[in-house]
Amino acid sequence: MAAKRKVARIGILTGGGDCPGLNAVIRVVTKTAITQHGLEVFGIEDGFLGLIRNRMRPLSFDDVSNILTVGGTVLGTSNRANPAHFATGNAADGKPIFEDVTNRVIEHITDRQLDAIVCIGGDGTMSGAASLIERGVPCVGVPKTIDNDLMHTDLTFGFTTAVETATECLDRIHSTASSHHRVMLVETMGRNAGWLTLHAGLASGADIILIPEIPYSVDIVSETCLKRSRRGKRFTIIAISEGAKPKDGEQTVNKIVHDSPDPIRLGGVSTVLAEQISAKTGLETRATILGHIQRGGTPVAFDRVLAMRFGYKALELLVQGKLNQLVVLQHDDIRSVPISDVADQQRIVSCDHPLLAVARSVGTCMGD
Repeated sequence: MAAKRKVARIGILTGGGDCPGLNAVIRVVTKTAITQHGLEVFGIEDGFLGLIRNRMRPLSFDDVSNILTVGGTVLGTSNRANPAHFATGNAADGKPIFEDVTNRVIEHITDRQLDAIVCIGGDGTMSGAASLIERGVPCVGVPKTIDNDLMHTDLTFGFTTAVETATECLDRIHSTASSHHRVMLVETMGRNAGWLTLHAGLASGADIILIPEIPYSVDIVSETCLKRSRRGKRFTIIAISEGAKPKDGEQTVNKIVHDSPDPIRLGGVSTVLAEQISAKTGLETRATILGHIQRGGTPVAFDRVLAMRFGYKALELLVQGKLNQLVVLQHDDIRSVPISDVADQQRIVSCDHPLLAVARSVGTCMGD
């Protein structure tokens, strides 16, 4: 495929986990493409799986009307369909067999006469897009993830809504913790990045915030709970990331999905730590895992606007022939960087990040 040819028909897909704001991007990309540039738009169903299975459909102006406020994605998504590493069956021992099915994807793209693909997703989706780019498929990326862990962008859409959801849950836990005089742990998503936990923990006034970037000491966490109890603070709120781990310990793995390109599923660290705190302190302790509730619901206004800004910029890059770029937010300016600079990387909380200083300044324990 020629990366420099005039764009007349584009495909759009949403990959990886769902999050609020996906439909806002689909809407602005499709409507702008049709009304301002006279392009045809094909919606690709279930992320890269739609390219692999040849499941695509034309999108009209009306098809994407009234979806701005809707959570999730009207196109569907998948986090198990990387064309370069796709599970096509099982071996005799039951383990999945992975194959590179990129040639099949290219055939489907050629049959549909798609000139470029708009890939909306996180680091996994951008890694998949980078593989397609290497094989001559022009792509433009739009950064989505509640984890906020994509490189070279200050913010991803979906993150702000997830922070609002997690903060509200932590706020609600306060009343139960206070009433029953308990240590309450609230586990958030984020994988190996602590952005969601750090922001929600700060916003809710959590007493202890535990993130993957700072391994915690069970003794320090337990002693912090006891000190609060001795001072008359009869409850403690702990915001903990699913990727948090103890010093000299490992992350807590919930399960392994063998047919996924990213098989490790983290989760359950709050339950493990709750039992340890209870055993060391004698305090009544409970754990709540928020799980996928953080992904759902209507996007907040900020995420809707950010998603639209990203989508509009993606179309601008396409019609200008500036392909194989990821749209990013840097210092409140919408810019772009090569997708290859983002693939297979993860943006984590640095040890000198200003928010850590803010947390410590108000007496928040970071577990270290």
